Amino acid sequence: MPKAGIIYNDDKSVACRVANELRDKLISRGWEVSLASGFGGILGYSRPERPVCHTRIEQLIPSGFDEDVAFSIVLGGDGTVLAAFRQLAPCNIPLLTVNTGHMGFLSETYLNQLPQALEKLLAGDYEVEERSMLSVRVYRQETLLWEALCLNEMGLHREPLTSMCHFEIQVAGHAPVDIAADGVIVSTPTGSTAYSLGAGGPVVTPDVPVLQLVPICPHSLASRALVFSDTNPVTIYPATENQLVMAVDGNGGCYVTPQDQLQLERSQYSARFIRLQPPEFFRMLREKLGWGLPHLAKPTSVELP
Repeated sequence: MPKAGIIYNDDKSVACRVANELRDKLISRGWEVSLASGFGGILGYSRPERPVCHTRIEQLIPSGFDEDVAFSIVLGGDGTVLAAFRQLAPCNIPLLTVNTGHMGFLSETYLNQLPQALEKLLAGDYEVEERSMLSVRVYRQETLLWEALCLNEMGLHREPLTSMCHFEIQVAGHAPVDIAADGVIVSTPTGSTAYSLGAGGPVVTPDVPVLQLVPICPHSLASRALVFSDTNPVTIYPATENQLVMAVDGNGGCYVTPQDQLQLERSQYSARFIRLQPPEFFRMLREKLGWGLPHLAKPTSVELP
């Protein structure tokens, strides 16, 4: 019996209802179905009195999901999609993302198109697009304090955000550089349209095997966004006396002290998106972010009599 999965946002009543309807429909067509909430992929935040608060990457996999699952359907917004990939990427499961949220930048289809999408899915009429993910780890000396998979970005900054601090950053074996800024972002190509875009970083198409380092409000004209090969690991040393805050995919993270170091590298796991039609990244940029839309000419001035 073939196996399928469903990940849904249990905070949205419509996602809960559709998840149950989908499960029943798949079972009626001879599929074994595993159902799980995207809540299991929510990382949570450490607290000053409890600095270590995390789950190992492979332990986020929900019960009933394994490499025998042919595909999983995700019902929710971008936050649920990010959580679902943290849960299922270690199993190599491709995801069909169905938007029940607002922006839906990571969504492939919508609820009103779900019946047709399901038929194409069951017929195997789709492609799988692989996107890179980051492994983010925080160490204190040799002790692993925190780790997570990341599809968009890691952000590191001080509380409050509008306070400049220093970071020593080493890319691969190159000499460390010092960056004075409110914070720093390390982003994947998928994350180039998220937080790093707002911080002035470039948009990178998903097929380019790179990472980017983007300072947040740098205190130097020389500190600009840097794009480099994703085969290069990144190590960040907080060069400030103050405690910093790290967030992954805007979802969860931990406190980082001057004794800690962050190690980031391209993960062995990939985010596998089911595409019902050939991926068209520029169309998504245009529809979601307004990129490339023509400028309207100003109306011709008319002299009043």
